[in-house]
Amino acid sequence: MKNAKSNTKTMKNSVKTPKTEKYFYNEDDDRAIVKSVLSDFEKRREERKNYELAWQLNMNFMLGNQYSYIDPRGEIEETDKSHYWEEREVYNHIAPIIESRLAKLGKVRPTVSVRPTGNEQSDLYCAKLSKAILSNVSDQSQLSDIITSATIWSEVTGTAFYKVVWDDNLGDGVALQDGKVIRNGDVSISVCPPFEIYPDSNGHARIDECESIIHARAYPSKQVEETYGVQLEGKDIDTITLDNFYSRGAVTGLSNIPKLTHSLLHDHVLVLEKYTKPTKNNPDGRLTIVAGDKLIFDGEMPFTLGSGKSKTYPFIKQVSTSQIGSFWGVSVIERCIPIQRAYNAIKNKKHEFMARLSAGVLAVEDGSVDIDNIEEEGLAPGKILVYRNGSTPPRFIDPGSIPYEFNNEEDRLLSEFITVSGVSEFMRDSTVPSAVSSGTALSLLIEQDETRLSVTAEYIRSCVKTLAQFIIRLYKQFATTERLIKSTDDNGQIELFYWTNKDLTSDDVVLDTINELTETPAQRKTMLLDLYKNGLLNDENGRLSNRNRAKLIEALGLGLWENSTDISNLHIKRATKENLNLIPMEALEIDDHQIHIDEHTKFLLSDEGEKLSSEGKKKLSEHILVHKSLLYAMSMVGKNEGE
Repeated sequence: MKNAKSNTKTMKNSVKTPKTEKYFYNEDDDRAIVKSVLSDFEKRREERKNYELAWQLNMNFMLGNQYSYIDPRGEIEETDKSHYWEEREVYNHIAPIIESRLAKLGKVRPTVSVRPTGNEQSDLYCAKLSKAILSNVSDQSQLSDIITSATIWSEVTGTAFYKVVWDDNLGDGVALQDGKVIRNGDVSISVCPPFEIYPDSNGHARIDECESIIHARAYPSKQVEETYGVQLEGKDIDTITLDNFYSRGAVTGLSNIPKLTHSLLHDHVLVLEKYTKPTKNNPDGRLTIVAGDKLIFDGEMPFTLGSGKSKTYPFIKQVSTSQIGSFWGVSVIERCIPIQRAYNAIKNKKHEFMARLSAGVLAVEDGSVDIDNIEEEGLAPGKILVYRNGSTPPRFIDPGSIPYEFNNEEDRLLSEFITVSGVSEFMRDSTVPSAVSSGTALSLLIEQDETRLSVTAEYIRSCVKTLAQFIIRLYKQFATTERLIKSTDDNGQIELFYWTNKDLTSDDVVLDTINELTETPAQRKTMLLDLYKNGLLNDENGRLSNRNRAKLIEALGLGLWENSTDISNLHIKRATKENLNLIPMEALEIDDHQIHIDEHTKFLLSDEGEKLSSEGKKKLSEHILVHKSLLYAMSMVGKNEGE
């Protein structure tokens, strides 16, 4: 254990694809650590078993296996028919409810910006660079798909997790002569289902309240060997419960679990990552990795993801609905299951009743007819029925009619689906209610319809904000070599940034967009047109500037017409480069002198301008006087021409 701290530097990335050395400690210490981690894992799995069963039940009902239940032994079983003729059809209303919620939540993709630490030009540049980095990571990692995957898990089980780590196997690479490729590393974002995360207590509300967290995931034995240099025997592992079928399947009765909710991974090894929270005595925390029954790594946490360069867990929790006093969220499916069971029962009973009405129930005197013939062929039209002389002819028993209570109960259950789930027929079926004819009433209906989803949407927005902070902090820690990224400015022009971690001075992330559920794209376009009609986008001269015109056209979804470039923005860029001495300060005839005067004056009055040398301030002041002279000369020429 003495070498744990010194070896931590090489453990930069996650267990996903790390390149680590094999650490050799005392074998007795290794076995003690492995035994402790495995024992802790089994304890946490047992404490969390009830939650896992609820998640599996949710998945069964979502997929249509709606006659499953949790038996007293703590296993998922399926009910049997009471009679062979009993109807057991499924009328799944849970799936369209979840699909409607996912369709609405799919619009929640907020954009983020980074606030500069000060008003200096360098701070503004770093903030712009950070936003470009976040945009680049979002595109490369397909962040929208990752959020969609996490949202599916959180909607079905109630909880999902993002894991944000540094992966040395990503990023740009340099090929060596021996064919190997050395890469500079990059951020890796993955989704962890709740089945993989084991907190030390299920009563903690937040991740940072946990003293330790275990991340359990199954990997192919070949990948474990390539990653850690350890050969381990692969086994059949359940994808959901992470149970080893060789050692636990026969005991726990996992074969009874409905097949819709799980499948087997063949030749896989269970890898456990135990993260221990930093404390006063251990400010760097602890990370212990166990693959199978082998100790892979034991040292300090590798990632400084907390504020102030502090070590913390690389996980972000997303819930559908929070639950007081619980680490886990709640899915709307849990509330719909009793209603779904009752709905299936009433529909099947109605169909059984209708079958009796259509086929009838025949009463015959014992021995009067050939029962076997009637059972096989029934009473077909035109059939000659022969019965015993002197016996009572067969007759149909009056089945009555379907009770009104059946239809009333079915309608009541459908309305309960809406009340419990918050997904109305308008959202689910995309049809306007026949009783609504007013546009204002329809707008109010849409707003009320999405109110229940706004809480879940805020959880997603909060996760995206934390994701952005983690990404910037990882780059500040590991991006030591110079990197190049491309970005597009407001005018559609390509901007290149050469940067290292020293250029990232701020991780103050803010959301640029409001809650996407509160306004539809059509509503935003209408609002922009109203602002334009009322003249609120005009400049001080009462005219719509070219800059605002381009912004308005782009916001309306029409793009930049004629690829027009905002000339004012180009003048601002040139003046900024002159301030930073990136180009020689020379006033040109094509310059917009007023813009240059404003930008140079603003720079001189800023804190960065105060740090300029006397010679630099004098040079910039003289340059401002040149612009003022040219501006005055142009105004006099215009005045003379007017006269």
